[in-house]
Amino acid sequence: MILITFLFFTALVGFLTWRFTRSDDHNSSTGYFLAGRSLTWIVVAGSLLLTNLSTEQLVGLNGGGYSHGMQVMAWEVWSSIAIVLMALVFLPRYLRGGVRTVSEFLADRYSKGVGTLVSILLLLSLLTNLLPFVLYSGALFMRDVFGVSGLFGGNDTVALWATVVALGVVGSIYAVFGGLKAVAVSDTLNGVGLLLGGLAIPFLGLALLGEKMGDNGGIAAGLNYLFENKPKMLNPVDTSESANIPFSTLFTGMLFITTYYWCTNQAIVQRTFGSKSLAEGQKGVLFAAVMKLLGPLYLVLPGIIAWHLFSGELGDKGDLAYGKLAMAVLPTWALGFFAAVIFGAILSSFNSGINSATTLFSVDLYKGWINQDASEPQMVKVGKIFGILIALGAIVVAPFIAKASGGLFDLMKNLAALYNIPLLAVVVMAIFSKRTPAIAAVVAILGGFAFYAYFGLYQQNTIFGHTLHWLHVAGINFVLLIAVMLAIRFIKPRSEAYQQAHTGEVDLSPWKFAVPVGVVVLVLIALMYFGMSRIGL
Repeated sequence: MILITFLFFTALVGFLTWRFTRSDDHNSSTGYFLAGRSLTWIVVAGSLLLTNLSTEQLVGLNGGGYSHGMQVMAWEVWSSIAIVLMALVFLPRYLRGGVRTVSEFLADRYSKGVGTLVSILLLLSLLTNLLPFVLYSGALFMRDVFGVSGLFGGNDTVALWATVVALGVVGSIYAVFGGLKAVAVSDTLNGVGLLLGGLAIPFLGLALLGEKMGDNGGIAAGLNYLFENKPKMLNPVDTSESANIPFSTLFTGMLFITTYYWCTNQAIVQRTFGSKSLAEGQKGVLFAAVMKLLGPLYLVLPGIIAWHLFSGELGDKGDLAYGKLAMAVLPTWALGFFAAVIFGAILSSFNSGINSATTLFSVDLYKGWINQDASEPQMVKVGKIFGILIALGAIVVAPFIAKASGGLFDLMKNLAALYNIPLLAVVVMAIFSKRTPAIAAVVAILGGFAFYAYFGLYQQNTIFGHTLHWLHVAGINFVLLIAVMLAIRFIKPRSEAYQQAHTGEVDLSPWKFAVPVGVVVLVLIALMYFGMSRIGL
């Protein structure tokens, strides 16, 4: 029954995606990479949320909730601040320039060399940070739900490799042959199922918790048990610097890393580049910001529930908590449906990463350096070939993540800081300083990468004898890079202030409710932290 419902829903999404996109333009770079700039707000929002929400979130973040409690909700709730910044500050600049990639924006602002350097770093980030983690976390979930190990004589390692390969191949087909429109449509369809299934798991988990703890009160009894037994796990505020996410880091590295992810990460922002207008893009982005506030309910709470139910069985294996809870609370037919939705979420993040990689390579490297006279069909063809190669690379890297120590989500974010902070600093200065020269961007990228590689990874977050939380190290890196770029700007500024041209590709009239909605989101974040910290106490 699990397999039947899984295949039915997966086939339905595939068929509907084909129906909606079969007549799309896949021969031009704008049609293939940006969906012809035709995406409405609901598709932008759905694609943003599903690109972000995959098994590295469901498995990894719930694993963090299992191990550290509600403090890990910062990765979700604090992201809404960054998404508001994307809607009000970054998106208008991107759409004004009619860019297809972040590095194209930087090439116009600084120089072609800076754009190329950023493209290379973004491709490395996709290959070593995003794509392998999506495949690995997805393979963990799918392997356990479908009992894949049984097909290989109980060998979990071989089963993991086989599942990674299967996910990688199917995801590549979506991304390479469908383009951005197919990715965005399938994201939106899967988003409906993921919302229903994702929200059902914590409520069913609470009911199971209430029942297993000797009370037939269902959800209410489960909640009451959480409030009375180790309520500190429900508190998102931990002022100890030894905590997984100390409260102080929300205002340093956490703010900068989430801003990079939602405002400059090609795999995410490419969805917004396809908006049919600035107003549609802002509506979609801000709707995603509101939906992220629900994240703790289905991305952290299930992990906490699983700790109360299965900690004796799972021990410190927090990354297995979400799959264990899903299999415990969902009936057989629903488990197949939910596995199909999770499968869609895996494909969403994976094929979004592949689509972004093909865009970066074709637009910035192939057209920019290798074949400057390349036609639009040539760019698309070369992009597809490169997409296949990057997918193969991710498939090879993914299984080796199992050998790394620490939680899946923490490992992914820690590694991401290597790339994120220098790139964010360069984009921020591109927007707010019109006379910062290209050499400042090059120094920041290379210096920031070297700083975190040495002090963050090699010295294990120790700076001149002082050991800090890795998020603080990331925050210090950002501040230093901004200071260095400002110093270069005053010593050797651009001869003329940069003026961004409006290409006229989309209507730049803003959504009239963008600022009020952004303010409401920020107020809700403050209320969430205040209210939940009271419960935790």
